[in-house]
Amino acid sequence: MHSLDFPQLDSVAAIQDGFEQFGYICSPKIATAVYLAFQLRKPVLVEGPPGVGKTELAKTTAELLRVPLVRLQCYEGLDESKALYEWKYGKQLLYTQVLKEKLGDLLKGAEGLAASVERLHQFGDIFYSEEFLEPRPLLRAMQQERGAILLIDEVDKSDHEFESLLLEILSDYQVSIPEIGTVKARVAPMVFLTSNNTRDLSDALKRRCLHLYIPFPSVELEERIVRARVPDIDARLRHQLVAFVHALRDLDLKKTPAISETIDWARSLLLLHAGSLDAELGENTLNLLLKFEEDIDTAGASLRELLGAASAA
Repeated sequence: MHSLDFPQLDSVAAIQDGFEQFGYICSPKIATAVYLAFQLRKPVLVEGPPGVGKTELAKTTAELLRVPLVRLQCYEGLDESKALYEWKYGKQLLYTQVLKEKLGDLLKGAEGLAASVERLHQFGDIFYSEEFLEPRPLLRAMQQERGAILLIDEVDKSDHEFESLLLEILSDYQVSIPEIGTVKARVAPMVFLTSNNTRDLSDALKRRCLHLYIPFPSVELEERIVRARVPDIDARLRHQLVAFVHALRDLDLKKTPAISETIDWARSLLLLHAGSLDAELGENTLNLLLKFEEDIDTAGASLRELLGAASAA
């Protein structure tokens, strides 16, 4: 196993600049974590509320390095066969049928039962070779010639047993397959694990990783994000809508508006040729920011006050 050098990750400033080219505006804290993770060859455990750009961080890193993004979406009950590898049983069955049809030819010249069984065993080993192996995300990431970004998304939704499997793989980037032997990574992948904090992760997994917490951005940073993604929107309207979203996040809501929803709202206001925010526009487009009717009712009850504060800002 070896690692490749990427000049795009040579410094914190290079990472920030590179990310900005792909529309991902990040704080120095995020860029520093990515830089250290690459230099130390350690996975990054990215935690924070939904919608702050955790998954997007891994995607943008893959774009910056021009390497594949291999994503494993975690869920309860995720096991080795779905995460690591499984055998191509259909192909094995087909080849078994072919072997039965050619049995006479294969055993020609074999004298006695022992010789026949030994010859069949030689063919049996073929069925558990790499040709019949179906790599799943963890193994597929280790097979990439130029390395990969391995995104283990929402790891907090998986079981504790899956964490044990991750610890084994993340320690040496290799896996033991009983029928084949030890398979080592060609190039160590850069690993991002994301968590929405729905449950506590084990101390062992946290020790293995660098920890990065991404909160919702400040007004200034979110304005930069919107400007990068929706460059045509008026500066005054951009400031108003970001200030309004931040005021919404202070309310007691079931689901707080994500950064992606701020961007969608900005694009929608641009399509509606909005020059500024007003009560009618806010009421007609709140469903772009809020996904529960009771949240819309909560925001609607104080809509004019929220708009007034946003306009004043």
